Parts: sequence; C-alpha cells; structure tokens
Amino acid sequence: MSRHDPKLSGVRPRFPLRRKILLGIVVALLALVAGLHYTGSAATHGITTRDMDWNGDGTVTQGEIAQAVFSVVVEQKQDGNRQCNTFAWRSGAGTIRMDCKTVFQADAAATKE
Repeated sequence: MSRHDPKLSGVRPRFPLRRKILLGIVVALLALVAGLHYTGSAATHGITTRDMDWNGDGTVTQGEIAQAVFSVVVEQKQDGNRQCNTFAWRSGAGTIRMDCKTVFQADAAATKE
C-alpha cells in the first residue's frame, strides 16, 4: 500500500497545523482565565482598574494591575442586603482592604405587577 502525499494530490488537510496551534493557544488562555477565577483572582471578579490601587498612593500602575491578576485574591460575602469584597494577598500576608455596599432590591410583589 502506498500513501498519497497531500501536497502532490492537491488535497489540503481539514485542520492544518496553523489552526491546531492557534486552537491550542486559545484553549490555554481560557484555561488560565478559568484557573485564575477559580482561585479567586481579583482581576476576574469584576474589579475595575481604578480600584486596583493596592498601595493607596492614588495612581494605578501596570505593576498593580499585574498584582490584581496574580497576587491579589478577593473573597465575596453577602449578608442580607450587604455585599462585601475582601481583598488580600494570595500569600496570606494580610488583608489589603474591604469594600462593602448595601444593595436594595425591588419588592418581589411590585415586580410581578
């Protein structure tokens, strides 16, 4: 039995090497984002860049944004109408800050009407 060379017969593979590499990169990036979200990374929990001022100097640097991705974790708690986000270092060195807000929800009976 002889195998035909695809380049000689003019038949292109359905899933070329370039697409396989691109798919691998996309899957790896999605796995990274999923892993960061699972471990509680602050960057994947809806925090805006203006709130990433971890040292309190009033400016957000690229280093602080990188810390939000890799070094800062957030723990979200809800107690009734009160929602709190506690930001801490991933290494366990301590709490950076706690942001709490009170959320008022519309009455269930009023929304049905």
